[in-house]
Amino acid sequence: MENFLKGQVCLVTGGAQGIGWAISQALADHGAQVFTCDISKESLARAAEELTTLPWADRITLSRCDVTARAEIEGWITKVYGQTGRIDVLVNNAAFVKWNDVAEMTVQEAICTMEVGYNGTVYGVKAVLPLMQAAGRGHIVNMGSSAGGIFIGGASAAYAAVKAAIDGYTQTLQIELKDSPVNVTLVRLATVAGTDFFGKHVAPSRLPRMGDFMSYLTPPQVAEGVVRAIHKRRAVLHMPRYLALFYLAFALAPGLLRRLTAVGGGGRRDYGQVEWRYPLKDGES
Repeated sequence: MENFLKGQVCLVTGGAQGIGWAISQALADHGAQVFTCDISKESLARAAEELTTLPWADRITLSRCDVTARAEIEGWITKVYGQTGRIDVLVNNAAFVKWNDVAEMTVQEAICTMEVGYNGTVYGVKAVLPLMQAAGRGHIVNMGSSAGGIFIGGASAAYAAVKAAIDGYTQTLQIELKDSPVNVTLVRLATVAGTDFFGKHVAPSRLPRMGDFMSYLTPPQVAEGVVRAIHKRRAVLHMPRYLALFYLAFALAPGLLRRLTAVGGGGRRDYGQVEWRYPLKDGES
């Protein structure tokens, strides 16, 4: 699988931090020319500084882009296509996180959650799909979450809604493109530690206590999973693998799963303090 993306052009939104930054690095590590956009000037500056220390720094190009502005994301994609003449992979990763109860979250915050996650995904897909279909190749990766399919206490309704929307949009898109040369992967993630998601936005107490006793992911693990999914053209990627069992349990007995996840109260593990780096060390997966 090494360098299987050599010569290919990959786009990553929300890619200068956390999971997106790890995915950008993984794609470059496997040979791709990666174009990464993000709205945060601080994250872009931090990524640019780190980029100078990486062995494939020339394979990643960083840009500032607001995915909620259709003209901006279309302009970014058009510019990349004009420079390279191809778009092979699009990873829709951008997200806005505000983890409050409905009564505490403002209407604008809830709307922003949907605009970044869902609208940004739609704008990206609509911009690259004609190019991929004309080229007879391409792969779209949409980043979902267990929050969008397993509804238990402690979650953010706005975040659950946007991830549910991405889940439904992606599955329907897969059906529409089943006879197309364009592949689509839906990524469903459980807990990913070591990002601003937990470092700044989500307190451990908002998660079930049982989660403290289960394995969590790091961004490089997610990134390698995404790269493998692209290589194998997988339709759905559950990470960790046990997540598929939770989807099944919720589908069969949602009330029972809610009661089980409420046992013991909120979580206590600090996922925000987990350190990570790309690439993974030997033996990690």
